[in-house]
Amino acid sequence: MKELSPRNPPKSILRVEAITRFLPGDLHDICDAAEDAIKAGGGFGWITAPDRSIQENYWKGVLVVPERILIVARIDDVICGSAQLVRPRANNEAQAFAVQLQHAFIAPWARGHGLARMLMEAAEALARNEGFDVITLDVRSTQERAIRLYDAMGYVRWGENPFYAQIDGTMIVGLYFYKDLRNNHDELLDVCAS
Repeated sequence: MKELSPRNPPKSILRVEAITRFLPGDLHDICDAAEDAIKAGGGFGWITAPDRSIQENYWKGVLVVPERILIVARIDDVICGSAQLVRPRANNEAQAFAVQLQHAFIAPWARGHGLARMLMEAAEALARNEGFDVITLDVRSTQERAIRLYDAMGYVRWGENPFYAQIDGTMIVGLYFYKDLRNNHDELLDVCAS
C-alpha cells in the first residue's frame, strides 16, 4: 500500500452535477462557498455577503424556480461552486433558442483544480440536451479569471456596459458573451441530476 505523505497526498474527487434538491450539508456548503466568492469579488450582485438566512432562502428559492437549473461543483462531496442556467420564460417565444448562464463561481479555496471549466462544460452539455442553440452570459470586467476561461472556451465577446455595477462608488464595466452551441459538437457530458 502506498504511504501518504505531504509529497503524496490523496487525490481529491472532483464532480460537477445538476441538482434538484440539497443533500444534508449541501445548503451549508453552498452558502460558505458563495460567501467566500463574494468576499473575493465574485458577483451575485452582492458586494458583501448577506446574513446566512438570506443566503439560505436565496439558494432554496433557486431550486423551486422552474426556469432555473442549478449546477454545483464538488471537491470530495463538498460544494465549492455553482452556476445557474436560466431558461427563457414560456411567453418569450422569440428567444426560446437561448439560455443564459448566471452566477457562475468557484470558491477561492477550490480554484486550480479545473472545476470552473468542468462547470462550464456541464452547463453547455445541459443546454444542448435541453435543445438550446445559444448560451449567453455577462460578467464584471474585474473577474479576469472568468473572462480568460470564457475566451479560451470559444465565447464571443459582443459588448460592454460601462455602468454594469457600482462598487464602493466606482463604476465597473460589464462584458457580454455568447456561444453558438450548434457549432460545437463535442461529445455531450453525462451530467447527473440528483
